[in-house]
Amino acid sequence: MLNFGRLGALVLALAAAAPSQAFLYWTHPPFAGEPVNGDEQGIVLQLPNATPKEKLANIVWTTRAGLNVAALQCQFAPILHTVANYNVLLRQHADELKATQATLFAYFKRTAGKTWQTAFDQYTTRTYNGFSTLHAQLGFCEAAADVGRDALSRRAGQLNVTATTRLRELRASLVPAGDAGLVINADTSRIAAPNDPQPVCYDKKGREKACKPLKGS
Repeated sequence: MLNFGRLGALVLALAAAAPSQAFLYWTHPPFAGEPVNGDEQGIVLQLPNATPKEKLANIVWTTRAGLNVAALQCQFAPILHTVANYNVLLRQHADELKATQATLFAYFKRTAGKTWQTAFDQYTTRTYNGFSTLHAQLGFCEAAADVGRDALSRRAGQLNVTATTRLRELRASLVPAGDAGLVINADTSRIAAPNDPQPVCYDKKGREKACKPLKGS
């Protein structure tokens, strides 16, 4: 008989162990990773011959783009507040974002010459497209909401801290992942075989055929 008292205690224990920031999962998948420096393939678009300042601008702009995509894609879950938090982020870190954009403008003017605006637009489009996801939408939205809250916890001018420490996590969330709190054992080796084997019938030439049901069955 099911013991509802023990079941209730188990639910409360699991709820206490689950991270309070997890909204779409019981337990947030482990997306966190090491800080980035702007040279990582697959994390940011590579900017050849970029200075350290330009690499940092690339990281910040990429993080902003990811949170912008989340504001557009994650509205199915209002509890995440991705739209409201992104709008506040733009105001709170406006000066840093303006300086970041100016640094990227300078990079593309230096490296692309007269076609710098086209080069920057292509860079921006590719950066946005890099955060497009369907099958990993839950993980991406959960992670983006958490990164956005981290960004809002920073003083003006410190968005780069969130960007360098959380961008790898934001990228990792684009890979489909299940709930870390739900472990499903797919091992079927312990499933017992039926006691009575299924009957096998043959025709006159020795070929297998469907068995006729017994009378009274």
